[in-house]
Amino acid sequence: MGARRVVIEADGGSRGNPGPAGYGAVVRDQATGEVLAERSEAIGVATNNVAEYRGLIAGLDAAAEVGAVEVEARMDSKLVVEQMCGRWQIKHPGLRPLAAEAAALVRRFDNVRFAWIPRERNKHADALANAAMDAAAGKPPREVPRPGEPGRETSGAAEPAREVAGPESSARAQAREVAARASTRTAGSDPATVKPSWEPRPSDTATRLILIRHGETEYTEQRRYSGRGDVALSAKGREQVQATAARVAVLAPTVAAVVSSPLSRCKATAAAIAAAVGNPPVRTVEDLIECDFGAWEGKTFAEVRDGWPGEMDAWLASTRIAPPDGESFTEVGLRVRRAIGALRDAYPGETVVVVSHVSPIKLALRDALAASDAFLHRLFLDAAGISVVDLWPDGGIAVRTVNDTSHLPS
Repeated sequence: MGARRVVIEADGGSRGNPGPAGYGAVVRDQATGEVLAERSEAIGVATNNVAEYRGLIAGLDAAAEVGAVEVEARMDSKLVVEQMCGRWQIKHPGLRPLAAEAAALVRRFDNVRFAWIPRERNKHADALANAAMDAAAGKPPREVPRPGEPGRETSGAAEPAREVAGPESSARAQAREVAARASTRTAGSDPATVKPSWEPRPSDTATRLILIRHGETEYTEQRRYSGRGDVALSAKGREQVQATAARVAVLAPTVAAVVSSPLSRCKATAAAIAAAVGNPPVRTVEDLIECDFGAWEGKTFAEVRDGWPGEMDAWLASTRIAPPDGESFTEVGLRVRRAIGALRDAYPGETVVVVSHVSPIKLALRDALAASDAFLHRLFLDAAGISVVDLWPDGGIAVRTVNDTSHLPS
């Protein structure tokens, strides 16, 4: 099967602007018009533009889930299309984090184009968005009509699609620039008038995430792939966890919550840290679980290299390739991004300890640093190492520490 090319049709709106809001998104096979995925959600009270961006994000997320490599995103929102192409400034602070999230998703594909289309040619997504707005307003659900395939309706003239991301292209750099502009402005500032600054942002308004890899297990010492298998901490790992807990107590005298992967090596690490910082609530987050390494689970690195040389080369070459019967880093990245966003929104101005694994933490740091996928193979994370990231409500990010192991015995 060749590379999957898809069309995204996305829309959003509100009844009142702001008012009860919702979005809709459809992902179609570009060649056949077959509907591969639909997304629709009521999002409470929001503006039209917020809902439109949420529709685009949902569509890009769904396109990644169906394995798309090339995407054409079609919307009847001129503002979103022009801002994503980098031609219009993102002046409203409420849209900047959404534009940054969309731009981060764009970088997961080989090629992305955006096109404005008339509303008459966006009927399917419009119907899904209206159903979501009805739900937000408390109205009874109505049946969503399924209009024809893209290209079959001829009313209205669409603008030509503009590429914003292609492999090793200037357009891909433009997509990164959209993300950077959207995510680093101070809330309420106008990017047309504010000068760049090296001045540190106030940390008391940020959500601080203390990212911690669990302590060592037998698999760590034996250099084995350790994904979904529930391997317990080793004796050395338990010692590391106590040292890490003491270090976190110094770094963060007040911790709002400790969240953990559901696997026991993380939960044990999280419990020790919580006990050292005043016993804040500890909860598990499924999205923080390690990558599923499939057939490679429990195998040594050497065994996988000998047994699956072609598959390993392909896996190392692309984050979209999964181990046999496993999960790709693209898939892991989507759920990690979802978890990080939820923590930022739930704990504004507070500190949260996040206990997870190598792959989720690497992916979180890759996104925080706006790095390429090559970063994943160049960063080493020690067991019980500590990284610190600050996240602001407007999408601003500061990476303060990466893989601190000063607290561990040499």
